[in-house]
Amino acid sequence: MPSKFTYNEEALENLRIEDASILDRLIDDESFREGNLKKHRGKIDKRITLQEAVSKYVSDGDIVADTGFSYVRTPMQVFFEILRQKKKDLQFIGSPNTNQSYVAWSGCSKYSHNSYIGAEMRGTDRNYSRMVKDGRVKVLSEWSHGSMGLGFKAAQYGAPHIACKQLLGSEMLKYNPYVKLSRDPWSNEPVVLVSALHPDVVFIHCQQADRFGNAKISGPAVNDIALAYACRKVIITCEEVVPELLMRFDTKDTCIPFMIVDAVVELPFGCLPGCCPGNYYWSREWWEWLMRIGLKSDESIGDFLNYWVYNTTDQFSFIEKLIKDLGGLEYLHNLKRLEKAEEYLIEDIGVDFSYEPVIPITE
Repeated sequence: MPSKFTYNEEALENLRIEDASILDRLIDDESFREGNLKKHRGKIDKRITLQEAVSKYVSDGDIVADTGFSYVRTPMQVFFEILRQKKKDLQFIGSPNTNQSYVAWSGCSKYSHNSYIGAEMRGTDRNYSRMVKDGRVKVLSEWSHGSMGLGFKAAQYGAPHIACKQLLGSEMLKYNPYVKLSRDPWSNEPVVLVSALHPDVVFIHCQQADRFGNAKISGPAVNDIALAYACRKVIITCEEVVPELLMRFDTKDTCIPFMIVDAVVELPFGCLPGCCPGNYYWSREWWEWLMRIGLKSDESIGDFLNYWVYNTTDQFSFIEKLIKDLGGLEYLHNLKRLEKAEEYLIEDIGVDFSYEPVIPITE
């Protein structure tokens, strides 16, 4: 199938992409605009369940955007539901792209737009490296955090591309079909043109939203505001649905407007085992299980996902396992205290952030 666009030929060769048409949809501004013009702009009640949202808005072959930042305000329970519904042939894009690893292993995603993957202090992701080396996931583009963010920002502004200094001097230029080396027309200095990026679907977890889709994000928004404008299908998940009047009377942190949102899912604890600023801390023990034990081999990650994902039905059954294994309701209460203490929302003197690692740090 012929490609609709021209790409960085060196990148196509280095990434061994024989059919470049697989790259087209991510930068197809025309189809994005056509779909965007068909969106319903009226104020309608958009509340549905998570199961309904994944079933209706995530289609096989879609480009799915990862949101939040690694384990911070990332809709982890959404990705678990995508696994349960066995979606196929997805492309994943995000910066960082922490969740691509286990989604790819499950067979849901066979393509990756790669930036950084890992969980900082918890360890590196051996499974993602293994999947790429074995050819079970195909990398379609390599990015830095900043350059991918500029691609989403160009899409938000309606610009075809953004000229920047990102990636200059980097080997990533040789492994990214969506960027091209050019010259600044005023200074004649080298610049990189980063194409506007339009993923198919994005789930953005917010602390509050109303039934129409107006949404508040407390703490760093990372790329999520730009993604809300850049993506074809936008689903808001939130800790709580609040009256529209609250949004009108308290506009602080309201950063996503209803007219670009397709659906709203009330999803308390939707970020667990990650953290949600102002609500709960991240489960460090769970991430150590994943990074240090679960990702060691195909067998170990299979056991891990069976226990935590396929043998749970929603965030509440996940939480039941979490508190059973880590200390009961007191553990869940402590996650709330840790998050509030970290943000100085409660007295932090006397709040204990120490914990026992799952396995020795040296392993």
